[in-house]
Amino acid sequence: MAVTANPLMAPAIASGDDLAAIEKLGASRKRLKAEIAKVIVGQEHVVDDLLTAVFSRGHCLMIGVPGLAKTLMVRTIAQAIDLSFNRIQFTPDLMPSDITGTDIIEEDKSTGTRQFKFVKGPVFANILLADEINRTPPKTQAALLQAMQEREITVSGQTYQLPSPFFVLATQNPIEQEGTYPLPEAQLDRFMFDIRIGYPKPEEELEIAKSTTADVKVEVSKVLTGEEILHLQQIVRRLPISDHVGRYAVNLARSSRPDDEIAPGFTKEYINWGAGTRAVQYLVLGAKARAAIAGEYNVTCQHVREVALLVLRHRIMTNFHAEAEGLSPDKIVKMLLDHVPEPRSQDYA
Repeated sequence: MAVTANPLMAPAIASGDDLAAIEKLGASRKRLKAEIAKVIVGQEHVVDDLLTAVFSRGHCLMIGVPGLAKTLMVRTIAQAIDLSFNRIQFTPDLMPSDITGTDIIEEDKSTGTRQFKFVKGPVFANILLADEINRTPPKTQAALLQAMQEREITVSGQTYQLPSPFFVLATQNPIEQEGTYPLPEAQLDRFMFDIRIGYPKPEEELEIAKSTTADVKVEVSKVLTGEEILHLQQIVRRLPISDHVGRYAVNLARSSRPDDEIAPGFTKEYINWGAGTRAVQYLVLGAKARAAIAGEYNVTCQHVREVALLVLRHRIMTNFHAEAEGLSPDKIVKMLLDHVPEPRSQDYA
């Protein structure tokens, strides 16, 4: 996301079309969740987090043990919103061209002349699932950087635009680290959300066992088209945000930086590096999308709080003191949420 002047400023008056679009988005979210629930049992908060990222035009890193239906969930969302979907299984021998595509020599049989032809790779899809992204070397991981940031790729000096909308979901296995290549901080920062998936509840696990072992094929209905998604993404960005809500997002990020004057003592003690400016942008944008998918036009500090853990957990680098105390980035983000007060709206009237 590019830094622009006055990023927290927005139109103060809502148009009737925008209000109608927000109402439609709230209704569409309910229909989407109903369609996804035909295939995915439980995990409602994860579905909400993914939909928030989709309507924010952001990418997600999803971390969870194998067998929790991460691929199925993403594929089902792609079906419900009528988007193309590709999956790449990342392995140590995967090359950048396996992601982006490559030039091949093609011969014209009528003239006998030869010329290069670009064959598109799997990155040319609306939703790209990068499965176990930390299993491939940094050179191949970096092939996604331009695609994620610029929505385009460059091969042999030629730039190709990716389909729109474009959304990357990368998964990681948190339990097996041998033979993996941790994502560098610069690439982690490209992901809007870091979503963690846990085991289902006992009753949900029973339902999963019954439904997946029966000979039943479930049809997922289309709820939104790609064009509608693009329009709703624009509506989300047009949502107004008051100065006190924007200031709350700024204060959360600043409080995570050890050298900032408003940082609390535990930040200085347990954090080496805090969240950057992109985190502030994603807190604001995530809060807008969170309000929009609930069918609400008014963005509040509570909406910022709802996305704070998703935005900040992978942007905070803890030190050995935190590890010795058993303090994970998640726990520190929750400490920040308890510590940073919500600014009063009258102070910014």
